[in-house]
Amino acid sequence: MSSVSFRNVCKRYPGEKRNSVNRFNLEVDDGEFLVLVGPSGCGKSTLLRMLAGLEDISEGEIHIGDRMINYVLPKDRDIAMVFQNYALYPHMSVYENIAFGLRLRKMAKAEIHERVTRSAKILEIESQLYKKPLQMSGGQRQRVALGRAIVREPDVFLFDEPLSNLDAKLRVQMREEIGKLYRRLKATMIYVTHDQVEAMTMGTRIVVMKDGNIQQVATPEELYTQPSNLFVAGFIGTPPMNILKGKFRASYQGSGLFETRKYTLNIPPEKAKMLIDGNYHDKDVVLGVRAENIGYRPEDLAQPKFNDSKIEMRVEMKELLGSDVYLYLHNKDHKLVARTDPYIRFVEGEQIMVGLDMERVHFFDPNTEGRIC
Repeated sequence: MSSVSFRNVCKRYPGEKRNSVNRFNLEVDDGEFLVLVGPSGCGKSTLLRMLAGLEDISEGEIHIGDRMINYVLPKDRDIAMVFQNYALYPHMSVYENIAFGLRLRKMAKAEIHERVTRSAKILEIESQLYKKPLQMSGGQRQRVALGRAIVREPDVFLFDEPLSNLDAKLRVQMREEIGKLYRRLKATMIYVTHDQVEAMTMGTRIVVMKDGNIQQVATPEELYTQPSNLFVAGFIGTPPMNILKGKFRASYQGSGLFETRKYTLNIPPEKAKMLIDGNYHDKDVVLGVRAENIGYRPEDLAQPKFNDSKIEMRVEMKELLGSDVYLYLHNKDHKLVARTDPYIRFVEGEQIMVGLDMERVHFFDPNTEGRIC
């Protein structure tokens, strides 16, 4: 069994007033690719280092399978860790770097050779085995670091921001390589990153963290379409979810209205009912809408779903991203970012009308910041 269990795990450093990791509870299934994501200082790397035995646990328990490992030495935890800075020995060849941990275990030479050559083949670095790390590119060195982890055949693989030192093209390539490795090995992998694109493209399940606390645990699709609070809504997705502040008013026949100082937008009956049931009538609420759920073409705006959700905006800036263009829009009351295709010829400074797809908007409580519907 290579499942991992965190039970009320806390970490507080000497002299600190608050926990770096606070009452962390999570079950990681055998063979799962779990990603820990969050801003710098949220506790994700600390959590990984506690699992690896590189940091003491202040409170709680960590289990791998049926074994509690709080007091097990790092070398006896059957974990392999891939670091951000590769952590290769520059005076050793690639072969020697990959084999190093196996030699420490006094494994037979024939077994070491078989494991090293097998891992090199998986990672397509057979021709690099007798080079020194400094003779290789960053991507090749990261493959060596992966190879050193693979040969140990551990219960759990840990990745601590392994791609952050690579350029953009290499990061995409290495994301694909690690994904292939996961599908081939079917091993339990826990991956730490601050890059939400990495998290969304790699993880079978994602843990979003902030200030040492779990904000949401979900699949990539669930995080994007059903964020549990405003932090997740703003952290997951590029560009972040647009946020508008206003007031909810229940109207006749079970529908509702979202009112700002200048605009009144019609809320569909299903969402209005959830707001009414939550006792939000005549109270402040926060509306969130993704960039792709903003209509901008005349033919889009003619659809019934945009009839009562149009806002006049000024094009402040355009950002070309190849297949997409982000339009940065504003008026005296609101700012929005809309995703458009590159063939739409809006001019900076132009006044345009946009519509919000109210079937796809989210509502949040302004005090708790939790998602209402």
